[in-house]
Amino acid sequence: TMRSNFYLARPRFSRLGQRMSAFQINLNPLKEPLGFIKVLEWVASIFAFATCGGFKGKTEIQVSCPKVSENKTITATFGYPFRLNQASFQSPSGANVCDVNWKSHVLIGDYSSSAQFYVTFAVFVFLYCIAALLLYVGYTNLYRDSRKLPMIDFIVTLITTFLWLVSASAWGKALTDIKVATGHNIIQELEPCKLPVACYFGSVTSMGSLNVSVIFGFLNMILWGGNAWFVYKETSLHSPSNTSASHGQGGVPPPSGI
Repeated sequence: TMRSNFYLARPRFSRLGQRMSAFQINLNPLKEPLGFIKVLEWVASIFAFATCGGFKGKTEIQVSCPKVSENKTITATFGYPFRLNQASFQSPSGANVCDVNWKSHVLIGDYSSSAQFYVTFAVFVFLYCIAALLLYVGYTNLYRDSRKLPMIDFIVTLITTFLWLVSASAWGKALTDIKVATGHNIIQELEPCKLPVACYFGSVTSMGSLNVSVIFGFLNMILWGGNAWFVYKETSLHSPSNTSASHGQGGVPPPSGI
């Protein structure tokens, strides 16, 4: 019995192996909405994690000492993953200014969870897009003939759309808090910035690239949400009656564009 089961299962694995080994590049799927939008999703995911993960900035304040008439600039450098509570202030010379050890004073807030979730998810989406495009272009017939692969692709598309909404919303809220924590409000939060030491807000690095990262997060959500319809059309849920009827009558199912 075990031997007969082995020989029955062997043709199935051999057919699957032949399909997987039959890699043949077919660029036609890239001309269809399903493949073309996947390329846009791939590019948008790159912009999403690159604009957020590569950010470096600094905020500056001017310190006026009561015994010295000149002003000194104190700088706090921050960046991804935006653990502001680890960004200490530094003086240009590294020495104490106004008899204050500024290295012991840091910015307020830790926004690493939202930033890292956003960037990590964008990287996973980037990798999934590569795998999906490889399947569309290299194994077109395998994707069309399979019932499971389009369904898996459809489920992943729905989940990805929802996670883009969650991650982009969380990162957008964190970015708003980062702007507040590195802006004018830092003067009120710093303990040394009280009489007789006078502090004045200087400047903060423009966060335009971070604004772009949030925009691309919601753009990705729109792309994946729109692509869900084209992935759905490849599944058996779109026309189950026609598919079952054609197989039941022994006919050839109508070709569906990828």
